[in-house]
Amino acid sequence: MFDRVDAFVRDVRDLQSEEALAAALGEIARELGFRYFALTHHVDLRASSAAIRLHNYPAGWAEWFETQSLGTSDPVHRASNVTSVGFAWSALSEMIALTAGDRQILNLARREGIGEGFTVPAHVPGEAHGSCSFACAPGERFAGEHLPLLQLVGAFAFEAARRMRRIRVAQGPVALTDRQRECVMWAARGKSDWEIARILGISEDTVGEHLRHARERYGVGKRTLVAVHALFDGTIGFVDVLRR
Repeated sequence: MFDRVDAFVRDVRDLQSEEALAAALGEIARELGFRYFALTHHVDLRASSAAIRLHNYPAGWAEWFETQSLGTSDPVHRASNVTSVGFAWSALSEMIALTAGDRQILNLARREGIGEGFTVPAHVPGEAHGSCSFACAPGERFAGEHLPLLQLVGAFAFEAARRMRRIRVAQGPVALTDRQRECVMWAARGKSDWEIARILGISEDTVGEHLRHARERYGVGKRTLVAVHALFDGTIGFVDVLRR
């Protein structure tokens, strides 16, 4: 099996489309004993067209997941945000405090045909957290000796998806001025135009103009989406947003 995973790692670098990557990931997942895979950024997928989202989950479950905007709150995603190594879903309660809502999500997933799983976290500075997950059907089990191989598969698959996304948004990072970047950063921290004006020592109208220009450069209409795009392309980092 190591030779098969080694071939996947070598071949995935040359794939040119997300469809080809999804097909390759589905094939290697089956060979490693899993029925499903999901490679995704942990964001509200309806808020950003730049987010990575590849999976072969049942259509009903995927539609409900996205309708409920679970990208940031799903328990598996939250658990992967606190570790850099792969983990089995059976360990979720040891990693995060599971709420009643979390347990409901996990139960609903089982009813839709998604049982035990294994998730490989993907943390890239300046980007939203992400992961590559593999899941069995309820009642099925995966082989423990394959877990180190899954770590390799998940990491390389996520990097391949990132490369494809960079090609898809080939313009690269939007060029903001220093002052526009500062305004976007403070807006991402939840500050109002008035508060940003006081922090930066400029007028509230000037703050509004800086944010308007930033929205125009990203081609979005809401300040929250400016922050999402700026985080994705590295114009601002999560450290900037979380710093107090």
